[in-house]
Amino acid sequence: MSTTTTRGVARPASAKASPARPRRGLRGSSTFNFWLFTSPFLIGLTVFVYVPIGWSLWLSFFEARFTVTPSKFVGFDNYWQMLQDSKFTGSLVTFTVFAVFIVPATWALSLGLALLVNRLRFMKAFFRSVFFLPTACSYVAAALIWKMSMFSGVRFGLMNTILGWFGVENIAWLANPDPPWYWLVIVTLRLWLQAGFYMILFLAALQNIPPELYEAAAIDGAKPGWQTFRHITLPQLRATSTAVILLLVIAAYQAFDEFFNLLAKTTWGRPPLVELYYTALGESQDYGEGSAGAVILTLLILVVTLAQGKFLGFGRGDDK
Repeated sequence: MSTTTTRGVARPASAKASPARPRRGLRGSSTFNFWLFTSPFLIGLTVFVYVPIGWSLWLSFFEARFTVTPSKFVGFDNYWQMLQDSKFTGSLVTFTVFAVFIVPATWALSLGLALLVNRLRFMKAFFRSVFFLPTACSYVAAALIWKMSMFSGVRFGLMNTILGWFGVENIAWLANPDPPWYWLVIVTLRLWLQAGFYMILFLAALQNIPPELYEAAAIDGAKPGWQTFRHITLPQLRATSTAVILLLVIAAYQAFDEFFNLLAKTTWGRPPLVELYYTALGESQDYGEGSAGAVILTLLILVVTLAQGKFLGFGRGDDK
């Protein structure tokens, strides 16, 4: 071993630091790790989402009865036939009205629950879990409970039992479209199922509001309650409210499970997805017209969503 001399004292020469070797294997390439962990999800997304969407768009321009491999090109005839179908267009109009009602109702209920839970000083986690718990319930199971127990047409149903205490005769909630009592069943079911989820979103937004804003408002003479809610709380919830409204609109047009299980094979009160289900998988099995109807519904949701986002200022920065 070589040595060096400093002031007559022999010392061993310092060894040169060897360059660090690049890591190999799974930790050696971040790109490889990225594709390794995301590829299963991307493959599933492509196979079960993007490919069906693309194939549905392709089928919408062909005559496709009892087959998904068509050969006769018909252009926009399928779209024209669907727009001429009074059942499909009627369902679009009906569910536009349904969205106009259910969206603000769910928004108000979820925001009200969030405000109540946020003001609690004890058992906040308990009530938050209680209100959120219905979100974990299946739409099919909840629809059967509403149909067979809550709003059963016989006198043993819960609502008919309560109404019987006041001398009201039994109501066939789901058997008759005139009067349309079935809307009460569907609206209460949907409110019970989804209000808790949006409550959590509002609750998270409420907890992110700086308390200094309320302190400054109190110093300026703002009264607690409606005045504080209108001028401080509600403006701070603008981004969350916009996102909630957009999600509610999309969910309203995509309603299927509760309507299909509550109304079974009735010809009234069908949402667009149920109409498309019977068009594509009914007796005619017309996949071309069904695909065209799905594209029309998608475009309608897109237009309504963009219009609401423009009106509500979605994606726009805060005014300064």
